[in-house]
Amino acid sequence: MYIENTIDQLKLKYENEPEFLQAVEEVFHAAEPLIKAHPEYEKADLLMRMAEPERMIRFKVVWTDDKGKVRTNVGYRCQFNGAIGPYKGGLRFQKNVNESIIKFLGFEQTFKNALTGLPIGGGKGGADFDPSGKSDGEIMRFCQSYMSALYRYIGPDRDVPAGDMGVGKREIGYLFGQYRRLKGNFENGVLTGKGLSYGGSLIRPEATGYGAVYYLCEVLKHENDTIEGKRIGVSGYGNVAWGIMKKAAELGGKVTYFSGPDGYIHDEDGVDTPEKIAFIEKMRREDPMHCEPYAKKFGCRFVAGEKFWGVRDVDILMPAAVQNDVDLEHAEKIAASGVKYYIEVANMPTVYEALEYLRKCRGIIVAPSKAVNAGGVGVSALEMSQNAERLSWSEEEIDGRLKQMMVKIYEASVKAAEEYGLGYDLVAGANIAGFKKVAEAMMEEGIF
Repeated sequence: MYIENTIDQLKLKYENEPEFLQAVEEVFHAAEPLIKAHPEYEKADLLMRMAEPERMIRFKVVWTDDKGKVRTNVGYRCQFNGAIGPYKGGLRFQKNVNESIIKFLGFEQTFKNALTGLPIGGGKGGADFDPSGKSDGEIMRFCQSYMSALYRYIGPDRDVPAGDMGVGKREIGYLFGQYRRLKGNFENGVLTGKGLSYGGSLIRPEATGYGAVYYLCEVLKHENDTIEGKRIGVSGYGNVAWGIMKKAAELGGKVTYFSGPDGYIHDEDGVDTPEKIAFIEKMRREDPMHCEPYAKKFGCRFVAGEKFWGVRDVDILMPAAVQNDVDLEHAEKIAASGVKYYIEVANMPTVYEALEYLRKCRGIIVAPSKAVNAGGVGVSALEMSQNAERLSWSEEEIDGRLKQMMVKIYEASVKAAEEYGLGYDLVAGANIAGFKKVAEAMMEEGIF
């Protein structure tokens, strides 16, 4: 009753924030065995304290376009939970960004960061600004205005933003430059995802995708299987999908389906050559709205305006683009297709009803995004460590640490599920493991 009562209160309070409510419901229900085993949580009002961000910052961002017209956007930073360490999470620049989305991402980030085993809390931020179609000058002026409002709330030991959708190395550079101008200090640990020339880490762009493949390999190992020869369907072709393509090809698998806002690509031979991977990198940089040029370049199939969920000629599906990409109708098609592995990569890419449906389907192994995509923030934390120590680790060392981290996240998820009699339930296990670490820290730090 404690869980349901808390969720009911939150629904009354945040009825217009569906993304946030879905994230809360998924975590609390999955962690139910742990919560029931600790009646002291209710006395401490732990669930409501977990569901409320420690700080939600909203500010206007005023900038001037190339024609001299003044523009106004809304910026956000949600410092959700700092029980384990400084707030850590990306900045998202997209026109659909709002308070509900930022809040749900901050909530999810809290438990994802806990799973890494590193001392980082959860946060998220962004703005309803769309960088696509903007000049470098316009993006620079926007980033400078955004940082002018944000800088007083962040710092290497307080809150360390990173990139996310719409925020890449270029945007991070402009943000850091403005922060340095305002602070007068070279605090390169205040942002991650930086360029290599001023404190960035190797393989950061690929890290989330690489980590997702390492997690997948552990799932396959559990099934006495390997990635060798596996056909993979990945939604999107941004940094995350690109990283999946690179690492899968390196380990002997191949991405045969990927998608963009305009439709999807079916490449029977797979995105498995340096030329194809380089073209994907160029395409995601220059045209993030259209994947059709890949089909024209390499003579493969393009299907306009459709999603590939439900195709029968893949072994693994990895939704890696946006939240709520897979609804119940898609889930039913996926189940009917006979695919065995459903590995979430994007933040909450499956609507709650669809995820629950797939979890109940016999023959499908489901892995949750908060565990699978933790490699990105993990390497961001490694970047923080390099900055603090004034070091620069090799690509091999960072990749090795990333692989080790993903194996530990997988093992912690399996162990947590087994401990509470749930069998091989990776979704429940990840939520329990992340929840447990955050809960222990909050309880030990007292009521505030």
